[in-house]
Amino acid sequence: MSDEPGTQDKAGSTGGPRPEPLRFFGTTWVDHDNGYPLRRAAVAVGSLVAAIASCLVLRFAYQGLQIADTGAFVTVLVVVMFAVCSALAFRNTWDSFSRRPDPDRQASLRGLLAIGFVGSLLAYFFRSLTEAPGEKLHRQEYEAARERHAKRGTRRTGNPSKKRRRS
Repeated sequence: MSDEPGTQDKAGSTGGPRPEPLRFFGTTWVDHDNGYPLRRAAVAVGSLVAAIASCLVLRFAYQGLQIADTGAFVTVLVVVMFAVCSALAFRNTWDSFSRRPDPDRQASLRGLLAIGFVGSLLAYFFRSLTEAPGEKLHRQEYEAARERHAKRGTRRTGNPSKKRRRS
């Protein structure tokens, strides 16, 4: 969000905060215009198709383990690893839609989230059924910034040089 003077916000007034763009949506989430419903449908379908394709790739990997005859222990270990990592990635992605994630924690979970990519795709799909993923968080931050800007603009009234001095 920007508070730079001379910039225009969505309403067309000068100054004030500007909405932060969302991936795949830009700033259409503010007024739900410029193809917002179509974008949301496309994101939902795209993330579901990507999750299904990912599951097919994992199925091929599972079949590769079966062909390699690595044993039941390794097969169960790999399946449990993908299931647990997907569940953790789902929860982490879902939580990131409602509050800003800690960058240090995100960096430490990067490998786990990469393994559990199916969970992240499913979280993106389910959230896009109700709103643009991250829209609620961005809307709260944008509204708070607009309120701060309005308060800052209305704080002073009149010319301060004509203020009466107390004796």
